Amino acid sequence: MTLFSKTLLTASAIAIAASFATVQPAAALDDQQKKEFGEFIKEYLVEHPEVLLDAQAALEKKQEEARLAQSAKAVAQNKDAIFNSKDDVTIGNPKGNVTVVEFFDYNCTYCRHALGDMDTLLKQDTNVRFVLKEFPILGPDSVAASRVSDAFRKLAPEKYAEFHRALLGSDGRASEDSAIDVATSLGVNEAAIRAEMAKSPNNDSVKATYQLASDLNLTGTPAYVIGDETISGAIGLEAIQQKIANVRSCGKTTC
Repeated sequence: MTLFSKTLLTASAIAIAASFATVQPAAALDDQQKKEFGEFIKEYLVEHPEVLLDAQAALEKKQEEARLAQSAKAVAQNKDAIFNSKDDVTIGNPKGNVTVVEFFDYNCTYCRHALGDMDTLLKQDTNVRFVLKEFPILGPDSVAASRVSDAFRKLAPEKYAEFHRALLGSDGRASEDSAIDVATSLGVNEAAIRAEMAKSPNNDSVKATYQLASDLNLTGTPAYVIGDETISGAIGLEAIQQKIANVRSCGKTTC
């Protein structure tokens, strides 16, 4: 028997086994039939292990398609909260044809690394709208730093991007004190910051972000929304640029 004939026979046996098993429950097969089918399948997989790789690739593709579909649905249901919240700050081109939303925490090490990606992106692409969404999840210091940040934004919105870069890019742990140090270095009085924090705490906006992240199935930082896709982790500049290019090309992050 030629190798081709043997392969064809084995493949046919697998197909027959599958169809037969579909028609008859496994309990209906006698021991000899089970043994023969098992030997046919084992022999084929041993001789053609690439089939397992193909199956794994197909499974991963199917899972990714399901994730993207679920992501698109969640983004559509929360579109305004994602892209147009009054509590967020937009940098880059406010009329850019693609929006990147980043969920971040001032104590997130990966967010600090991603800061350079954001800056490079905005320098290289003047048609990107970048939304900063504070998501303080790394303990009380992160929440306190976010409260200072929120007060600073209300008092000096034109300097928020500078504040953001300074605090996120600083060494050490971000806290209320370190955030106030950054704020005062940019010319905003500490007493004014504390008065604003007392007058209008950002508890509601933080709770809203927590709920939004839950709706989008985001559990860490950084996380992004680009087009209709949610993305977890610091995926790097090139990956972000490719997704932006795809949105411009076909309207989706994956064309």
